[in-house]
Amino acid sequence: MDTLFRLVSLQSDQSYNSSRTSSSSRSSKHPQQPECYELFMDEDDFSSSSSRNFFPGYQSQQQPSSATASTTPTNTSATSHTTHLSRPEIVLESSPDLNMEFISSTSGKWARDLLLECARAVADKNSARVQQLMWMLNELASPYGDTEQKLASYFLQALFCRMTDSGERCYRTLMSASEKMCSFESTRKMVLKFQEVSPWTTFGHVACNGAILEAFEGESKLHIVDISNTYCTQWPTLLEALATRNDDTPHLRLTTLVATRGAGTVHKVMKEIGSRMEKFARLMGVPFKFNVLHHAGDLSNLNLDDLDIREDEALAVNCVGTLHTVPFGGGRDTVLADIRRLRPKIVTIVEDEADLDVGADGPHFLTGFQECVRWFSLYLESLDESFPRTNNERLMLERAAGRALVDLIACPQTDSDERRETAVRWSRRLLEAGFTAAPFSSDVADDVRALLRRYQEGWSMTSPAGSDADTDAGIFLAWKDQPVVWTSAWKL
Repeated sequence: MDTLFRLVSLQSDQSYNSSRTSSSSRSSKHPQQPECYELFMDEDDFSSSSSRNFFPGYQSQQQPSSATASTTPTNTSATSHTTHLSRPEIVLESSPDLNMEFISSTSGKWARDLLLECARAVADKNSARVQQLMWMLNELASPYGDTEQKLASYFLQALFCRMTDSGERCYRTLMSASEKMCSFESTRKMVLKFQEVSPWTTFGHVACNGAILEAFEGESKLHIVDISNTYCTQWPTLLEALATRNDDTPHLRLTTLVATRGAGTVHKVMKEIGSRMEKFARLMGVPFKFNVLHHAGDLSNLNLDDLDIREDEALAVNCVGTLHTVPFGGGRDTVLADIRRLRPKIVTIVEDEADLDVGADGPHFLTGFQECVRWFSLYLESLDESFPRTNNERLMLERAAGRALVDLIACPQTDSDERRETAVRWSRRLLEAGFTAAPFSSDVADDVRALLRRYQEGWSMTSPAGSDADTDAGIFLAWKDQPVVWTSAWKL
């Protein structure tokens, strides 16, 4: 690869450090530098965005509507590297007599109204109504428009795959194309930019790091098993905190589990990340060893012996955004039981706060579809208010959301990588596996609030609203008072 991670001075964000607490003991335990900036640098945006849709195109027999055409960028600088992708077309019969009351909705949520009406027609097996509504969505959708147009675009793709039984094939195609198009540089830029403008990932990083550091207090040999999807961007600030501890600097071993699924790019990226992590640890003066375990994607089939757990090391298991990739059924309970057998001092978990399980038919399909619309609307809205409209890193995140929708709506439940569960359901699973909730300390909560002050208004930290002390574990990241991310800590 041409591009390498490069280190940045620890003093690169003095303005943010000045907002941290003046207590030196808290600063050493819960550092508040921007996540991953010690490993990444050079946050220049791509000069332009693609004018072509990365996903399979939508094309009706009529010309695109003015609403769609007016919002599509005219710059074509990125077209050359996307034209080779297969792009199955959606050809729908025109339906000029369809009632247009959705478009004049005073709420401005026309896409959501249309999508829910379409889902009702699918649940009722009303093919004529489905055809009409999909025609309208096709005319109004655009992956480069506003939030409503993007919702229409990505959900239409998923609905079409469901109606044509092409979900698995389309999902494999999209994943393969994403892996081929994903370079080390584009991944670096996407991770950096997302963490710069949104606390979606850094929220969990700060909370989990604080809980892990408190659990490791006084230990001299540490081992973290990292089951996450954030390219180790969580760990530079933890290394810094270990380097500034009052006692002797402990030895840290980090084992990262990465789902490979046959992509050689992931191997190269993780090798480069490991090299940079080791260099940063040397700079910090922390004895450090980095190891990567690649697996096929199903954590329930993981061989625990490969983790090389040692009795003389304090163990933490960190699960960020990956437990939901384990298939429904016994798989998730199996993974939690396996983690318990490792006897960790602490387990930290970060998952999206959503109940994304689209049923096969009828009311179950409709209920799951409604939750998908609700949650992905929040997600796309948060991106819309954080990024410029045609920012390339934002498009990468939105395309990933589009792939998730194909998985959720058009692929078999047993093979799904995207079916989320709520905090209450995860808490029940953890309790049944033998874990006990470990509330975050006031110091950790203060650090999370300090982090959120770096971002625009609309983000907040909330606590569970229920009355069950066990299942109401952890804290939530909320976007405009709607919980979107849940993080929690657990002990045996």
